Amino acid sequence: MSVPSHRHRAALSREPLAAKVPEITAMFWVIKILTTGMGEATSDFLIKVNILLGGVVGLVAFVLALWWQFRVRRYIAVVYWLAVAMVAVFGTLAADGLHVELHVPYIGSTIFYAIILAVVFYLWRRSEGTLSIHSIVTRRRETYYWLTVLATFALGTATGDLTAMTLHLGYLASGLMFTGLILIPALAWWRFGMNEIVAFWWAYVLTRPLGASFADWLSKPHILSGLNYGDGQVAAVATVIIAVLVGYVAVARNDIQPPLAPVTPPRSAPVSEAEPT
Repeated sequence: MSVPSHRHRAALSREPLAAKVPEITAMFWVIKILTTGMGEATSDFLIKVNILLGGVVGLVAFVLALWWQFRVRRYIAVVYWLAVAMVAVFGTLAADGLHVELHVPYIGSTIFYAIILAVVFYLWRRSEGTLSIHSIVTRRRETYYWLTVLATFALGTATGDLTAMTLHLGYLASGLMFTGLILIPALAWWRFGMNEIVAFWWAYVLTRPLGASFADWLSKPHILSGLNYGDGQVAAVATVIIAVLVGYVAVARNDIQPPLAPVTPPRSAPVSEAEPT
């Protein structure tokens, strides 16, 4: 029997010991939508303070949060949701950067990020054979997962701005529209047996424009069809609510995926002690 090399042992020691994402529950969707709203409000607040400083802060926080997430070897609620929150902030900054700095129209940025998401899905599916979040038990699958999450945040940000600004629906109407759209995969899965992986990612993409539209409605001035509570205030309130909910699931531990059943090799046929000659 060959002895594993030092490099091989080191690689194994970095692999996850269990699934690195939470079980999908109602609380998962509540926290996810709140992080999208928080990310939208926080990003807009940072840009107003100083766009360069906001970009640097968002990038550093994003890198550190993902570094921590990849360092742990199983799902930890605080670490996971911190990474999601920082992806929300950075993904919003990335999407807004195309429009604000490069003057790319919202329809252009929406198409651009849709193509990126499709490419990530294709590469993930070709490499791993599945897009199920219940399969995030290796470092490579985790990498694909977070690339997908980042792409969905950027796409959702661009799509929300497209409906609210370019199509002139306003933030409240956009939020209500995305609320209706996100119910479609839920009902299709529940009543008509829609593929659960398709239903999940369909809903996941829509959480971004849904949460961001309501956050903008609360924070933006009246002239932009908002309630004018301010980006900083909305970001702060959303952050407190997220912290409370994440603290709850961290203590309750009811969002941890059950371990996958080990695959039992087929039993070989018994061999008699004396074979006939």
